Amino acid sequence: MPRPRRHDPARRERIVDAALRVAARSGIAGLSHRTVAAEADVPLGSTTYHFASLDELLVAALRKANEGFDRLLRENSALTAPGTDLAAALARLLGEWLGGERARVELEYELYLAALRRPALRPVAVEWAETVVAALSPHTDPVTARALVALMDGICLQSLLTDEPYDEVYAREMLGRVLRKP
Repeated sequence: MPRPRRHDPARRERIVDAALRVAARSGIAGLSHRTVAAEADVPLGSTTYHFASLDELLVAALRKANEGFDRLLRENSALTAPGTDLAAALARLLGEWLGGERARVELEYELYLAALRRPALRPVAVEWAETVVAALSPHTDPVTARALVALMDGICLQSLLTDEPYDEVYAREMLGRVLRKP
């Protein structure tokens, strides 16, 4: 007699969370259906049932990883206040994000940059950038918003790569330069 199937509606989400933990610990190269199944404490077949390919699992992981910065962006009252100093608000936001758990920030960038070699991840990486551009566009034009996103990415990457502490004063000055009209 076959065993009754156990109803587990949160299993997919647990698998994604496990993938993020594995990738944070071992990098994307250490991610496999097998390592994720072991981390999530689910049968291997569960990971392949919910995610037919590793790229599908990485897409879900990247979407979940993007939620952290997106939440900071949405909850930042300075970005919605009229007459806000956008450069100062963004510099403070970056400091808050980078001041969190470093491994999480590194993982977000690792997943984001993996889109260079894994085309399946590109739409999610583009979605993230478009979300930030949309959040900034009420304060400036879309072209300047894109330049701000590029500069913020560069500042964050340099801070992560050099192990230098984040310099909010520098970030505010550079963001302010992009916002100044020629």
